[in-house]
Amino acid sequence: MSGVRRLLGGALLGLALVFPAGAGAFEQPFIPNPPTAVESAQVQRQEEQPLNNAPVWRDVRSGGVHITQARGVDTGVLIQSGGETWRALREGPISLYGGILLIAVPIILGLFYAWKGPMRVHGQLTGKMILRLTPWDRIIHWSVAITWLILAITGLILLFGKHVLLPVFGYTLFSWLAVAGKNLHNFTGPLFLVSMVAMFFTYLSRNLPEAGDGRWLAKVGGMFSGQHVPAGFFNAGEKIVFWLGLTLFGVVVSLSGLVLNFPNFDQGRELMQQAHLFHSITGILFMGLMMGHIYLGTIGVPGAYDAMRRDGLVDEAWAKEHHENWYNDVKAGKATHGAMADTAGGRAVPETSRA
Repeated sequence: MSGVRRLLGGALLGLALVFPAGAGAFEQPFIPNPPTAVESAQVQRQEEQPLNNAPVWRDVRSGGVHITQARGVDTGVLIQSGGETWRALREGPISLYGGILLIAVPIILGLFYAWKGPMRVHGQLTGKMILRLTPWDRIIHWSVAITWLILAITGLILLFGKHVLLPVFGYTLFSWLAVAGKNLHNFTGPLFLVSMVAMFFTYLSRNLPEAGDGRWLAKVGGMFSGQHVPAGFFNAGEKIVFWLGLTLFGVVVSLSGLVLNFPNFDQGRELMQQAHLFHSITGILFMGLMMGHIYLGTIGVPGAYDAMRRDGLVDEAWAKEHHENWYNDVKAGKATHGAMADTAGGRAVPETSRA
């Protein structure tokens, strides 16, 4: 029995010594893959220009998504180079040309007022009043106007404050102002959107195209010639403000503002940068357009602001002067908006409305 054990032990020992040698006969030597052209260029670059990792950083700045343990939009992007483009546009052409526009418009309006003065009623006021604007018309108008004004002022602070206010107020006071303006802007935006939608449907039927709109535009409402040009409830200029300003510009600034206001819906940085550019450019154009509207609704056409601010009443002579087609419909009982008011309860029209 002991002889068998010795025989088996010797056999196992022999196998242990022979098997590694046999396995080594089948083992293939490791042959590395030849370096790629990029890797060869990188090695040569390190030899010729040590610490120059331009290809690596070029790949990083490509914006491609790389490997990361974090999960979310843009988490795999180390450097998003579009931010530099966005910043260059914001601090360059948008600030420059936008600032020029917002300075030029009030100067032009001021020069026009000094040249032509207000568009007053020719002749005497009658004292007979027409209800032009209902309480709801005025409420929704001022809801849009107040929220728009807050957004315009805070938007100007955020866009131009660093260039205009910071040198005057200093870093501490300007930082408080900028933070307050940003929060006010963010919370007022949705209120403006709701008010804008309500105003669109309230005023829609009165802003549809009419036959006389082309003639009004061709004569610019008689603003330069002083010639009387008939118009409906709203003239063609007011309809441009409605469709271009309230509808187009309002929708663009509202939708882009929502993208910026609610980043929790996984918007990427590129989308938010594009939204900000649309928001800024459209907002500047919107402000320029509304400057003209504010001018004509206040000092440019006396009587318009009083009707919107107080009771919605206008004198018959004012209605005939500025909106003759609508005035004729009211007198004929065909107008869907507006009616003759009780003169006993009517108010006196300011003397400034008269020529």
